[in-house]
Amino acid sequence: MRTLITLYAFCTMLCAQHPTTSFKTAKGDLKLTAIRHASFMLEAGGQVLHCDPWSQGNYTGVPQADLILITDTHGDHLDLKALALVRKASSIIIASPDAAAKIEGARAMKNGESMQVGEWKIEALPMYNMKRGPSEGKFFHEKGRGNAYVITYGGFRFYNAGDTEGIPEMRALTSIDVVLIPMNLPYTMTPEEAADAVKAFKPKVAIPFHYRGADLTVFEKALAGTGVEARILDWYK
Repeated sequence: MRTLITLYAFCTMLCAQHPTTSFKTAKGDLKLTAIRHASFMLEAGGQVLHCDPWSQGNYTGVPQADLILITDTHGDHLDLKALALVRKASSIIIASPDAAAKIEGARAMKNGESMQVGEWKIEALPMYNMKRGPSEGKFFHEKGRGNAYVITYGGFRFYNAGDTEGIPEMRALTSIDVVLIPMNLPYTMTPEEAADAVKAFKPKVAIPFHYRGADLTVFEKALAGTGVEARILDWYK
């Protein structure tokens, strides 16, 4: 018994090493845990949601998912090995059509569609490049291939912008409480571009993610005095 307790405490300690932050909703607290890069976990009402589990993250002691969201087909978003770590028999998996085709049992969701899963409302939005790509005439992320998601719990609207530039669909959003916003070149945006996009739709809190190598102080300074809180978590611990 003592061995089991010690193992549980060790796993709990490892899980606790991930940066976390919490938000108040009409149905209680919503907790965000930053796993790695674009991988994160949400917990609320005894339910666990994972997004884009990735093998570079440490999943020791991390609870398995009731709901899993996959944004894209790239390896740092669609990782079948990591998916197996957080998936259980009852897990519901939602993915863009291209990603869902690669995951057994996944439910495909197109841009513009929505789905209610228990207390979670999931809306699929576009995420794409407008100017950046690997070569002339090609984009790193084509419109329609991947999904950004607005996740609503207890009236609280949490926006995972995915791998994207500051697209018109993002700028037109309203009533967003928190956004996870990417800022790494050459795939998404600069910190200045990310801040400019955030100022267009004015969420209450903006959290950089998928930011490896970016200067986050530039993002923070650009949002100073706008009424949008820049909340920084270390996604690369």
